Amino acid sequence: MKKAVVLLSGGLDSTTCMAVAHHEGYRLFPISFDYGQRHSRELECAQKVAEYYKADYHRVFRIDYVGGNALVDRKVDVPDFAGGDDIPVTYVPARNILFLSYAAGYAESIGAGTVFIGVSAVDYSGYPDCRPEFIEAFEKVLKVGTKMGVEGSPVKIKTPLINLSKAQSIRLATELGAPLHLTTSCYRGGEKACGVCDSCTLRLRGFREAGMEDPIEYEMK
Repeated sequence: MKKAVVLLSGGLDSTTCMAVAHHEGYRLFPISFDYGQRHSRELECAQKVAEYYKADYHRVFRIDYVGGNALVDRKVDVPDFAGGDDIPVTYVPARNILFLSYAAGYAESIGAGTVFIGVSAVDYSGYPDCRPEFIEAFEKVLKVGTKMGVEGSPVKIKTPLINLSKAQSIRLATELGAPLHLTTSCYRGGEKACGVCDSCTLRLRGFREAGMEDPIEYEMK
């Protein structure tokens, strides 16, 4: 059976990617990251999703990140959603570069030809490492910088959500039976999602546009 490494954060998008990979018949090898994020709730959710899909092995890599952003530095407050075109303080420098590097290396070591990542360039916070240009550039790196690449079979980065709105991603997740009730998207990581940070706002708006009710609990909607 073909193998796939799935970047699994415990959020809506990565869980939808897990559902896509499962639907396409891959043997699942989800990975998550403890990078000093301000809460562990997302890692707990990732473990539950991995167990739901009976994944072979859920691996958690640890990365020591420097501060300066709201997701890893507790001196920086997580802002409420404000919109606009500026890259928000929740941007973690080079995060997907690091995550995909780990994922590609892991994939090569276990003989997996595919890595799934739940980036979207439609309903997102403007992070530069969620755009098609970034994914295309990273795949070029894999072609010249890995054994599989120089031998002609580089690891493929699959981004099934990259051109989908949040509502479209939610509809896809629902069609595939993804366990969205096990996920969290909140940057603040409370027992209930805050409902007002960037990630919660985009998620809730997506559910409204999809005409569905979000199965997780919120402090406010």
